[in-house]
Amino acid sequence: MSKLPKEYKFIDLSDYGRPIAILIASALKNTAFTPIHVTIGFIISGLLAIYFMLNGNYFFSAFFLIFKSILDAADGELARIKKTPSYTGRYLDSVADIILNGLIFITLWYITEANIWLSILAFLGLQLQGTLYNYYYVILRNKFNGDTTSRVFEDSTPKALKGEKQKNVNFLFILYKFFYGGFDKVIYAIDSNANKGKSFPNWLMTSISTFGLGFQLLFIAIMLVLGLKAFILPFFLGYTIMIFIFVGIRKWFY
Repeated sequence: MSKLPKEYKFIDLSDYGRPIAILIASALKNTAFTPIHVTIGFIISGLLAIYFMLNGNYFFSAFFLIFKSILDAADGELARIKKTPSYTGRYLDSVADIILNGLIFITLWYITEANIWLSILAFLGLQLQGTLYNYYYVILRNKFNGDTTSRVFEDSTPKALKGEKQKNVNFLFILYKFFYGGFDKVIYAIDSNANKGKSFPNWLMTSISTFGLGFQLLFIAIMLVLGLKAFILPFFLGYTIMIFIFVGIRKWFY
């Protein structure tokens, strides 16, 4: 099952790992592996990327950052193939992402000896970028009968789906709100009427997909391999201005 109907799909620059993710999910379809196991796999991959970054082995760090992105797509693909969507997986995925992002930016601060405030602001910028992308994407998915496990407004604990425990959903939802609640409120304040306007054109969604975590990690990986690690934090801080440009385009034309 795809996240969006065919006629509303756009080129997602952050989703380059999807073909390999589909192969991985297909290989695991008839095994005992669950989407949660794959999520744990991407957590391990992210931690390995951080380990190699700390040790100055940027090629392997880049490899595991990209592999993390692939597995991040594979857990959702496996859930769709096995027809086992869950809020447990959805929130665990998001909580793991933001914790790993924080650890990656702490590591970048350490290896580049950057100003701590630059690191904090760059991390906040990265998260706001990703929040805008997810906000618009979820609106599309909900509007056009795509994958509806994610909700536009995460304001109440959802009812557990078949095969998962409500207590797990409750706990992970609390963690999700703790980590993401502030970012969600900021983006909603910037563009509160996004779900009421016209459908976003494919070219705009493709442009905004540069805010997707997969693309962000790919950028970090490339900059590490090229020996340009010192430019990573300033880039994410500066690129945050594109939030207002993309929202301005959405409001003005759509």
